[in-house]
Amino acid sequence: MRKTSRIIAILAIAMFTATSAMAIGPGNPKKGKYLFKKNCKQCHVAGAEGGELTPLSKTMSQWKRFFERDQHKAKPEVWGKYKEKDLNDIFQFLYDHAADSDQPETCG
Repeated sequence: MRKTSRIIAILAIAMFTATSAMAIGPGNPKKGKYLFKKNCKQCHVAGAEGGELTPLSKTMSQWKRFFERDQHKAKPEVWGKYKEKDLNDIFQFLYDHAADSDQPETCG
């Protein structure tokens, strides 16, 4: 019985650790908007290196996939500059204002 309990506890810890590698949300969308404008917009406007990118550029599921899997494949070193909390805040802003959200918005 003790051995089974120990195995279950170890498996639970392993599952939690695996799923929290980049546990997106909930973030602060107001802080995320600030961070996006401050850090991301310089490369993500029309004619810039990263091309124009606003919350409306993707749907909610596309933003979720980007933050869970893609993680800025074009320039991964950019992703590594941010704390997980900051990434959650940026995600929340983009997700909340995506093309298919209740409150779509550009980054103005």
